[in-house]
Order: sequence, then C-alpha cells, then structure tokens
Amino acid sequence: KGIAGSQFVCMANFEFVFKMRDFSIALQNTLLLNFLDLIVGFPVPIILSIMLNEIKSTGIKRVSQTLLYLPHFLSWVIIGGMVLTIFAPTTGVVNSTLMKMDLISNNIPFLTNGVYWRVTYVLVGVWQSMGWGTILYMAAITGINQELFEAAKIDGASDHEILFKIKIPMVMPSVTICTFLTLTNSFKLFDQNVALTAGEPANASEMLALNIYNTFYGRSGAQWKGIGQAKAAVFFLIVVIISLIQLKFTRSKEVQQ
Repeated sequence: KGIAGSQFVCMANFEFVFKMRDFSIALQNTLLLNFLDLIVGFPVPIILSIMLNEIKSTGIKRVSQTLLYLPHFLSWVIIGGMVLTIFAPTTGVVNSTLMKMDLISNNIPFLTNGVYWRVTYVLVGVWQSMGWGTILYMAAITGINQELFEAAKIDGASDHEILFKIKIPMVMPSVTICTFLTLTNSFKLFDQNVALTAGEPANASEMLALNIYNTFYGRSGAQWKGIGQAKAAVFFLIVVIISLIQLKFTRSKEVQQ
C-alpha cells in the first residue's frame, strides 16, 4: 500500500516522542550503558594486549587469543541462557552457591534491580567483545618500531613512561576504531537486551533499539508506526552526533608515525 492513506502530521510525532516516558527511560539506559561500556571496556583489551605481547611462547599466545575471541562467535541467545543459568534470582549458580555458604540471606536481583542489571549488562558485554579489541591492539603494538622502546630505555624511561608516552599514543588509531565500534554496538544493542531481561521489569531495562521495535511492532494502530519511525530518526541523529564527537576527539590524539 505504500504511503496511501497516510496523514501528514509535520513534527507532531517527534513532539510526542520526547513526551513519552518509556522513550526517556530507554534513552537514559542506553546513554548510561554506553558510558559504562567505555569506562570499563576501554582499558581491558589494552591491558590484555600488553600482557599477551609480553608472552614469548607463540603457542600460548595463539591459544590465549583464541580463547579471548571465542565469546565473539556466540549468539546472544546462547549467552543469555548462560547468564540466566549463572545469575537467575532463585535457581542461578551464584545465588544458590552464596545461599548454601550462608553468605547471603536474600537472593541478589542481578537481572531485576536497577544497579545490578546494569552491572551485569556491562560485564557480560565487555566479556563478549574484549577479544577483538585485544587482537586489534596487539596488532597495533606489534607494528610499533621496536627501536623506539630501545631508545626510550637507553634514555632511562620507566615501563610506566613507555606505556603512556609511547605505546598508547602510537596505537591511538586503533583506539579510535575500537571506541567507535564500542559506541555504535552499544547504541544498537538489541539481541543482548532481549536475551538477558527483555526490558523487564516493566520496561525499566529497555534500551532504545528494543523500545523502537516494541513501539513499531508491538502496538496496534497506524499512528504507532509513525511514532516508531520518529523514534528511529531521533536514535539515528543521536548516534551520528555522538560518533562524530568521539571520532574528532580520538583522532586529535593520534600521532604521526
């Protein structure tokens, strides 16, 4: 049918979107988790890549890389099942173990409490994505001219100074790529949201992508299609603006090799 029978409403849908409480909650959840993902996820692959580069055995290094990258191949349906097995309120391994050890008297609401589910999301997300970041940073560090490290040691530079004044500045192009991918992946989070909490309880853990999906497909009435599309347009603009700011900031820190 295309757009036949549609009614032009100008900016009414956009005005309505910003008045919707569920959209506000989803936006806050998405922005907060993006921030936490960057804070927690940024140093982890850098630290792992530096540690793995110090390993002399090629075999151990390759096995370690493979084990780190494996979670990236798992679908979020599988990961969701694993997380539920570990963190479920009453039957989860963690709660059951802590209860048997008399370390807690009440189950910890890992997937329902506002603080706990955010921490769970971040930790699981970092675990799932740290492999490709680690490998990317390892490749960048390996590509640095080793003479720079030797010259720095001759000049009396400490390991701390070599790390922060040579290694990290020289891998900033990789930082730009990893940060950009982390941001965009966090914003378009959908399958993880569905697999872990499905937005429950009462849409409190709903992210923007799931909120848009539920608006467009989960509500009957032609008006909700327009509102869903308005949410998607706002979502797109937010991602573009934040990504451009991030790219400008990280690229300004890159150095010429």
